[in-house]
Amino acid sequence: MSTGYLQNSLERARAIADFQFFKGAGICLFPDQCTFILSRRGNVRQILLDKQRLATLRAHDGRLTLGLAGCRRLYEAVPAPRFRVVVKQDVASFIAAGKNVFAKHVVSVDPALAAGDEVLVVDETGALLGIGMAHLCGSEMLGSMYGAAVEIRKGVDQD
Repeated sequence: MSTGYLQNSLERARAIADFQFFKGAGICLFPDQCTFILSRRGNVRQILLDKQRLATLRAHDGRLTLGLAGCRRLYEAVPAPRFRVVVKQDVASFIAAGKNVFAKHVVSVDPALAAGDEVLVVDETGALLGIGMAHLCGSEMLGSMYGAAVEIRKGVDQD
């Protein structure tokens, strides 16, 4: 595979991250040393760093889903409350083990979150618990007492 193709893949992944998260997220998430797993057609499917999955590019909508390594990079790059859902301390161990977040356990949330967004789930001390997809927008998470708020893809204890 040519170096030009790899550079083009890196630029594309960074552009998607900038659009999905914030301007500059691509550089924070995907350093120059990234490698790629490609589909049969040659499209980027997964982005890796040191054999750890940073993100997967979903074919059906072109959005990124972060792996735990990518989640940690985003967590370090973005100050609270951006992309965060804060849960009660008494459910932290369940979330870290990969269980979903229910609305009644949400303490606070980034008000800019929309349903379908990638979110960082943290406990009340700010410790990272996992990465997942929001089922509700920020205001709905705080206003609901029933139902799933975040579908956890990976908890930090699942490493």
